[in-house]
Amino acid sequence: MNTKVILVVLDGLNFQVAQDCMGYLQGLVALNKATRYKLQSELPSLSRPLYECLLTGITPIESGIVSNHISRLSHNESIFSLASAEGKTTAAAAYHWVSELYNRSPYVAVRDRHTHDAALPIQHGCFYEWDHYPDEALFLDAEHLRKTYSPDFLLVHPMNIDDAGHKYGLDSAEYRNSARHADVVLSHFLGTWLQAGYQVMITSDHGMNNDKSHGGQLPEERDVPLYVVGERFTHQEAEISQTEVCGIVCELLGLSHRKPFTPGVVLL
Repeated sequence: MNTKVILVVLDGLNFQVAQDCMGYLQGLVALNKATRYKLQSELPSLSRPLYECLLTGITPIESGIVSNHISRLSHNESIFSLASAEGKTTAAAAYHWVSELYNRSPYVAVRDRHTHDAALPIQHGCFYEWDHYPDEALFLDAEHLRKTYSPDFLLVHPMNIDDAGHKYGLDSAEYRNSARHADVVLSHFLGTWLQAGYQVMITSDHGMNNDKSHGGQLPEERDVPLYVVGERFTHQEAEISQTEVCGIVCELLGLSHRKPFTPGVVLL
C-alpha cells in the first residue's frame, strides 16, 4: 500500500519542551488524533550527521558524517534516492546542508536555492542558508512545493528553534517560545496536508542544553519527539530508534528498501 508522506524536522527541538510548549500537537495527542513517541538521537548529537541518520537510517559513525563541517554528498541510499529511483516525486524545503547531502556539494545559492531537476534525488527544493530564516517563510516554501508538484515525499525543515537554543539556551523563554511559535505555524498547515492524503511525521534531529549547544549524550541533547499523524499509523506503543525513521517513511511510500524499521508503527 503506497501513500504520500510529509516529514517535518523541527531542528533542535527537545522532547520535554515539545511536550510542555506545543499545545496544538499535544491537543492532537490528547484526542487520539496523533501519537507521540520519544526517540534518542544518535551520536554525535549534531545537525548534519543526524540529517543523514534520519534520511538514510545510518548512524553518524557508520555514515562518516560525524560533524557539521563535513560537506560532501552522502554515500548511502536515502529516502530521496530510493523514491526518485522508483518514479516517485520528491521535494524539500530545508536548510542547505540537505541539498549538499543529497543533490550537489558544495551548495551554490544562485544555482541551488530553487531546484527543479527530475534527475536529482531531491527533484524540487527550496533551500536556505540563514539559521534565522523565518519558520513562517519555510512552511510557505513547503506548501508551495506541495501544491505545485504534489510530491510523494516532502521534507519540511525549519531552523528557528535551534537558532533560539544556540542564542539563549534550553532553559530560556526565547527557546520555549520558539517551539510554541513553530507549533502555531504547523497548525496552519497540518489539517490541509491530512485532507490531501498525506501521512505526517514530526520529529527533530537533536535537542539542546543550557550551554547553548548540543553534540554530547546528555538526555536534554538526545531526547527528541516523534509525532505521527494519519490513518496509516497504528498509534500503538512502540520503542523506535532514530535510525528507523527512514525505514518507516520507506514503508509508507511502498519503496523497496533494506532500511531498519519498527513494523508495529505502520499498517502494512
